[in-house]
Amino acid sequence: MPRNRRPIDRAEKRDEIVAAATGLFTEVGYDDSSMAKVARAAGVTPTTIYWYFADKDALLVAVLDHLLTQALEEAAAHLEDPWVDQVLWAVERLERYSKLVTVVHARTATSPAIDEWHEAFHALMDTMLADGIIAAGAAADEVEAMTRMSVFVVEGLLTHPLPAAERRAIVEMILRPR
Repeated sequence: MPRNRRPIDRAEKRDEIVAAATGLFTEVGYDDSSMAKVARAAGVTPTTIYWYFADKDALLVAVLDHLLTQALEEAAAHLEDPWVDQVLWAVERLERYSKLVTVVHARTATSPAIDEWHEAFHALMDTMLADGIIAAGAAADEVEAMTRMSVFVVEGLLTHPLPAAERRAIVEMILRPR
C-alpha cells in the first residue's frame, strides 16, 4: 500500500524506488518485474514512478548506475590485490547480477538508453582493464588485444560458469604478460 506518512525528499524517494527495482530486477528478473510490482515494493503508486523515470528502461539505467557506483566503491578496497584477483573479484561481482547482465545485452538492440549505458560501461571497463594490464607489465603493443580478449573471457565466464580453479587458470593465462 502506498505511504502517505510524511513528506520525503525527492532524492530519497528516487533512491527508494531504485532500491526496490534493484531487488526485483536482480531476484525476479527485469521482464517479470512490472512497474506495478516495483511501485508496490517501493510503497508508492505506479504513477509516482513515472514522476522520476520516463519508462522502465530509464529505471533500469538508474539501477545499473547505482550498482556500478557500489561496485566501483567496493573495488577500491581491492586495488592492492594482484591484478588477476581484481579481475576474478569483478567476475564474481557481476555474477550476482547475471539476470541484469543478460537483460542489458538483450535490450541494447531495442533500447537507445540501455545501449548508451552499455557502451559507456564497456568504455569504462576497457579503460580499467587496459590500465590493469599495463600495470601488470604487458608490452604496449599487446595491451589492446589483451584487453579485448579479457572482455571476451569475462563475458564467457559469466555465461558459462566454471569451478573457481578453472576460472583462475583461464584469467591467469589471458592476463599473463608475454
